[in-house]
Amino acid sequence: QPEAVILLGDCDLERPLREELAPVFAAGIRVLWIHGNHDADRPHWHANLFDSHPEGSLHARWQQVGGLIIGGLGGVFRESVWYPRVDADAEPVRRTRLEFLRQLSKPSRWKGGIPMKHHATIFPEDFEKLRRFRLDVLVTHEAPTTHKHGFAALDKLARETRAKLLIHGHHHYSYEAELPKGTRVRGLGKAEPWVIEL
Repeated sequence: QPEAVILLGDCDLERPLREELAPVFAAGIRVLWIHGNHDADRPHWHANLFDSHPEGSLHARWQQVGGLIIGGLGGVFRESVWYPRVDADAEPVRRTRLEFLRQLSKPSRWKGGIPMKHHATIFPEDFEKLRRFRLDVLVTHEAPTTHKHGFAALDKLARETRAKLLIHGHHHYSYEAELPKGTRVRGLGKAEPWVIEL
């Protein structure tokens, strides 16, 4: 059996994650996840992922799996916060969630915080946390520039963390490629399983 299962976002869960993957949890297999943009489209999708198994989140952090250091970056870039698509060093509109929150009127807030959809937005503060780590594998929802809609900032993140492999979802397109500095890239199709042999 696998040591761990890693979900790349857009789970759109109608039931809590622990319930949806009950046999996996019961088998003692670790469940790790990053969120996608659609996981913050509806309140129950958000709750069924973020609240059901918060300790499994890989967003802006890392875990060791089978001797590999795996880091994650969930969500998507948005122009209202930060959009480093062509320029990896593009100046952000807002660097942190707290900065964003201070600019919001109370009616615009969700549960007293940032709007729900921005729970699936990448902020520069997430990037800064992750870039400090040395990773073997980087899992993201957004794509690097190996995809036509990819972001230069993810190329830079892979380079700075020295990741040997980057795996992403979001575009529902299965492919393999390589970044200029040698990081292998694996894009996964919709609900496509893929096994990393340790």
